[in-house]
Amino acid sequence: MANKISILLPCLVMILVLLVEIKATKTEVPAAEPEPANNFYMHGVTQGSLQPQECAPRCTARCSATAYKKPCMFFCQKCCAKCLCVPPGTYGNKQFCPCYNNWKTKRGGPKCP
Repeated sequence: MANKISILLPCLVMILVLLVEIKATKTEVPAAEPEPANNFYMHGVTQGSLQPQECAPRCTARCSATAYKKPCMFFCQKCCAKCLCVPPGTYGNKQFCPCYNNWKTKRGGPKCP
């Protein structure tokens, strides 16, 4: 009986060590994502990627180059509250946020700056 235990115990330990090693080799380290090719800061650009409290600073940056800051900020914040995204840059780039791009006025013009 003691002979069987003395053989069985080292075998179980070896199996356990092999399982741990196999598990360790299967875990892959995720590759670092490449930086975007453009100069835009991409967080908060895709639909639903912002928190409501992040809208004001994004809209301030979006409306920084316009002469009509108050209406730009009003509509930008309204759009951001609905879509939870703001396109990068001060103009254009609306393809990053379809909700922001497709929201239209009654006349059919773009609602979001």
